Amino acid sequence: MKVAPGVGNVELREIPEPQPGPGEVLLEVKAAGICGTDLHIYDDEFRTQPPVVMGHEVSGRVVALGAGVFGVREGARVTTETYAATCGSCRLCRSGHRNLCAERRSIGSAVHGGFAKYLVVPATNLHELPPGISDEAGALTEPLACVAHAVLGAATVRAGETAVVAGPGAIGLLTLQVLKASGATVIVLGTDADEARLELARRLGAEHTLSVQREDAEALVREVTLDGLGADVVYECSGAGGAAAALLRLVRRRGRYVQIGLFGRPVAWDLDEVCYRELTVTGSNASTPEGWRSALALLRSGQVSTQVLVSNVYPLSAWAEAFTCFREKRGVKVLLKPGA
Repeated sequence: MKVAPGVGNVELREIPEPQPGPGEVLLEVKAAGICGTDLHIYDDEFRTQPPVVMGHEVSGRVVALGAGVFGVREGARVTTETYAATCGSCRLCRSGHRNLCAERRSIGSAVHGGFAKYLVVPATNLHELPPGISDEAGALTEPLACVAHAVLGAATVRAGETAVVAGPGAIGLLTLQVLKASGATVIVLGTDADEARLELARRLGAEHTLSVQREDAEALVREVTLDGLGADVVYECSGAGGAAAALLRLVRRRGRYVQIGLFGRPVAWDLDEVCYRELTVTGSNASTPEGWRSALALLRSGQVSTQVLVSNVYPLSAWAEAFTCFREKRGVKVLLKPGA
């Protein structure tokens, strides 16, 4: 739980077992992923309403139904969307963009989330996991839905184009896979600390990978793009200000820049380049219903694997070690198993 504002203030606590209200279901959490947002919450760089149980990347089993819930069966293996409440009536909600509702309250930050044995969510948030998808892989449906929204929701890429992805963490590697499913040629950038992650990127289909600390990304992009003009589209997935600045040098004139990672603080960015080069800049905030549909379709078809990203699994009692593992980039995706 994030128990109070400020850096840190995260503890393991005993709390009462929740009960589902009308229209809600009770899930027994089987796996919950640690996200970069969780580190931002720990570092007091992301707004929360403590005391609150953290965690929003979840898979589980339905163990109880609240009044008025139909079409959901107890025992179903599910994952869940993250919005506990939105106003439902604003222009954004009514157009399918609940992710941008000013009244949005999400699990893991505003209401209790998935770093616990049990979790209550609205029944309308549930999605049954496709056959053959493990609990661990299913917990990563949420970040895949975010990536699908970022890459496909605004149609940021077309088949045959060259895309650059900065940051080979879980989000970057999911972005790579969605881009490959879309028919793009992909270059993935990392640092020397990302050697194992860059190797995984190559296994997942990246045509080119490099460490920006040892190799010249601009030279590579000129070499592999049409007439050496630069990448058609670039995706910032690292949350590093330096990467955001570097991508402006790699995208072609009239190209596209897509921000997926969170920085947690303001960063320096040359907006003049957006004008001089007539760039289209797109942001992406969380997920939409269409992103979830795309994510589940990609998992079901096998075009994207989330299982391959799971590298470290810890019991809930070892949450502090798990957070350190994630912060130090040991492995790719770190999960908590509340029932372990």
